[in-house]
Amino acid sequence: MGEWTDKLKGRVKETVGTATGDRELEAEGKKDTLKGEVKGKIEDVKRVIKDADDEVKGRREP
Repeated sequence: MGEWTDKLKGRVKETVGTATGDRELEAEGKKDTLKGEVKGKIEDVKRVIKDADDEVKGRREP
């Protein structure tokens, strides 16, 4: 799933788990939220690498 989907799903699970006292669901929600955050950071890194690559390619062209 996408970054935002994982974050939203995680927050919902975490909230429901907290409200119902279901520690397992709460933990699963935290895991999903973290998974979404990691996906976001990976996308940020990809963007920086692509921008740097585009910049280098632009300097090499005559």
